[in-house]
Amino acid sequence: MSAAQNESRKRSKKRYVAGHHNKRWKGSRELEVGMEGILITCNMNERKCTAEAFNLLNEYADELYGPEKLQDNTGSSSEEEDAEEEDVEVALKKEVAQLQASGTKPERRFQALDSGANNVIFIKTQNLESDKLVHHILSDLHTTKKKKSRVILRMLPVTGTCKAFQDDMVKYLTTFLEPWFKTPSCATYQIAFKARNSSHNKRDEIIKSIAGLVGKLNPKNKVDLTNPELTIIVEVIKAVCCLSVVKDYTLYRKYNVQEVVKEDAPKPDVTTAKTDASTPEQKEKQDAVETNQEDKKGEEENDKNVPEDKKEVDKSQGEGE
Repeated sequence: MSAAQNESRKRSKKRYVAGHHNKRWKGSRELEVGMEGILITCNMNERKCTAEAFNLLNEYADELYGPEKLQDNTGSSSEEEDAEEEDVEVALKKEVAQLQASGTKPERRFQALDSGANNVIFIKTQNLESDKLVHHILSDLHTTKKKKSRVILRMLPVTGTCKAFQDDMVKYLTTFLEPWFKTPSCATYQIAFKARNSSHNKRDEIIKSIAGLVGKLNPKNKVDLTNPELTIIVEVIKAVCCLSVVKDYTLYRKYNVQEVVKEDAPKPDVTTAKTDASTPEQKEKQDAVETNQEDKKGEEENDKNVPEDKKEVDKSQGEGE
C-alpha cells in the first residue's frame, strides 16, 4: 500500500472519530452514585429536550431561589496595577500560579450529563432541592394549564443515588426513607419502579423488599395504589439507582408535563341527574314507562289465571255428566 493511500486512510479515520465525539454533545461525564438532580424523559430529540429543560428549570429556579450568581475569577484592580509594575516574567508566573490555584470552573446550578439510557437526560443540580423545584413546576402547570414544553415528557427529581444492587438499595433506603415513613411519621404510599439497561434487578423482588422496609419503619404505613399521599420513585439506569419521595404523583399525571396541562375530564353529577329527572318532561316520560310496566304486569297476571279458570270449567262439565 502506498504512502498516499495510508495518509488517506488516516484522514478518513480522523474524520470518523471526530464525528463520533461530536455526537456526545452532553459531555463525557455520566450519572454517578452520589449525585442529585432531575431525570428528564423525552421522545427522541435529546438536544432540544435539554435546551427546553434548561429554560424551564431556570425560569422556576429564579422564582424560588433568585437568579444564579456566578463567581468572578478575575483579580481585583489593585492586583492588576501591581502586576503592571512588576517584571513581565514575574507577572506571567504569578498569573499561571493563580490559574492553577483556582482549579476548574465553578459548577453551574444545572449541568446536563449522560444518563446512560436513550431518551433520558440527567440534569445535575447544585445548591437546590430538586423535589421542591419539580413539584413547584408541575403545580404551576397544573393550575395555569399553560404548555411550556414540546418534547419533554416526565420530570423526576433525584434526591438520592446508590448502587443498583438489591442489598445496596435496601441498605441505603433504610435511612433515606426515615423522614417520611419512620414513627411517628406515617403515610399511604406506592412504589414506582423502572429499570433501564439493567437486567440483574427483578421488579417484583425490589418492590417487595422496599414495601417490607417501609412496614418496619412504621406498621401504620399502608399501600394505596389509587391515590397515595406519597410515591417512592425508583429509577435504575445501568449500575445507578435514582431515588426520591414525591407528593401528588397521581394528581400531576405521574409528573408528566404534557399530561398535567390537559383539562381534567368532567365527572358526572349525580345530583344534577336526579334533578333533571324531576322536570315535567322527564316526569311524564317516567310516568309513561311506569304505566307500561303496570299494564304489562297486569297482562302477565291474567295469563296466569287462564289455566285456573279453564280447570274450573272442565271440572263443572265433568260433574254435570
